Amino acid sequence: MKDLLQLKEQVCFPVYALSREITQHYRPLLDELGLTYPQYLVLLVLWENKKQTVNQLGEKLRLDTGTLTPLLKRMEQKNIISRNRSSQDERVVEITLTDTGNALSEKAQSIPMKMIASMGISLDDLEALKRIANKILNK
Repeated sequence: MKDLLQLKEQVCFPVYALSREITQHYRPLLDELGLTYPQYLVLLVLWENKKQTVNQLGEKLRLDTGTLTPLLKRMEQKNIISRNRSSQDERVVEITLTDTGNALSEKAQSIPMKMIASMGISLDDLEALKRIANKILNK
C-alpha cells in the first residue's frame, strides 16, 4: 500500500515546482522588457481587451485586489498603464495601456516561441498540459 503522505506521491508538488520552473524560463525574456511575470500577465489581458477594470483583471488573472493594486501602481509609475476612475462609478478603476504599454506588445511577440524552445518541450505537449490545467482550474 502506498504512503500517500510521501512527497513523491503528491500531485501538488510537481505542479508547484513546474509553475516555478516556467516562471524562471520567463525571467530573462521579461527582464529584457523590464517586466515581471505578473506584469506580463496584466499586459496579455490588456493587449487583448484594451480596457479593463481592476475587478475584471482580478477575475481573469485569479488575483485579489490587494495583490493587483500595488502591481498596477508600479506599472503606472513605469508609464505602461494608466489608472482612471470610471465616469459612471467613481469606485471603479479602469486600466488602459499607454503608448509605452502598447509598444511592448511588439517586443513581446517572440516570447511564446522562445519559451517553447527554452523548455525543450513540444507544442503538442504544452497544449496537453494547458488543457489539463484549464480543466482543473475551470471546474
